[in-house]
Amino acid sequence: MTTEEADWKPSAAIESIHLRARLNTLIREFFAKRGVLEVETPILSAAGNTTPNIDSFSSHFSGHVDAGNSERWLRTSPEHALKRLLAAGIGDCYELGRVFRNGEAGGRHNPEFTMLEWYRVGWDHLRLIDETSTLVRAALALAGRDAGLEIVTYRELYQRELGIDPLLADVDTLRNALGAVQVDPQGLDRDDWLDLLMTHRLQPAFTSDHMIAVHDWPASQAALARIRDDDPPVAERFELYLGPIELANGYHELLDADEQRARFDGDIGMRVRRGQSLPAVDSRFIAALRHGMPACAGVALGVDRLLMALLDSRRIADVVAFDFSRA
Repeated sequence: MTTEEADWKPSAAIESIHLRARLNTLIREFFAKRGVLEVETPILSAAGNTTPNIDSFSSHFSGHVDAGNSERWLRTSPEHALKRLLAAGIGDCYELGRVFRNGEAGGRHNPEFTMLEWYRVGWDHLRLIDETSTLVRAALALAGRDAGLEIVTYRELYQRELGIDPLLADVDTLRNALGAVQVDPQGLDRDDWLDLLMTHRLQPAFTSDHMIAVHDWPASQAALARIRDDDPPVAERFELYLGPIELANGYHELLDADEQRARFDGDIGMRVRRGQSLPAVDSRFIAALRHGMPACAGVALGVDRLLMALLDSRRIADVVAFDFSRA
């Protein structure tokens, strides 16, 4: 059979598609038992993601101008819309749905993928680590597996495994810690070197069937998380890994509208310097923060990455019905 003749077939095995359905059911039952409401929010938005390391797809609405902005952005996550619901009083909520990121295609990436995102009112990021790991362990049980959990600060992890202080070390120290890993240093800043150490030195050494939750990240990598005034300050954020696969990214959520707007403006400034596209800033999200969002913690979990872990696969094509090349 030629490649062209086989191109219509799914990239995932039928058994993998069945496993996804069972996982979706488990997720919904998990949150129903905990009183967390499932919601749906727009996939097309008048505002895009300003984060410099994430590119959005854009589209144009051809209808009457009274309908609003003609340029629309495919969501990279449902975060802003879910937080607008929180500000309106919805309470604990989650969304399970498709999100889109331009330029991300490869072994572990597909331009469209499934994200689970949820928010817990009155919680912080440390409490949310426990619930996130509990959900992952329930998912692992679908494949007859289990995993222990280690909780460690970002600083402790780098000091223990690499012998450096990631919050204080200079760029030369970070660069030298990469060892034999060779990268083009052009245009890389301090956070880029920290990320390279995570992806090239630390993650590959994380063992299978072992979860590690890394919390309290550098303040410069806060994204939409609160910054705690330690010495030096840290972002109240965590990432959860299962083996070498990053599964989830959670925050003790920022509530300050002025600070959030300043971070968006900083993102736009970086995009200008890099010559990137300039998505519209989400003014409705800022307005929701000004109205008042309850103290909460939230986390986004990559469902496709979780399925890859369940199947011990390194190819996202193995867990999506039709990957980007066959869509």
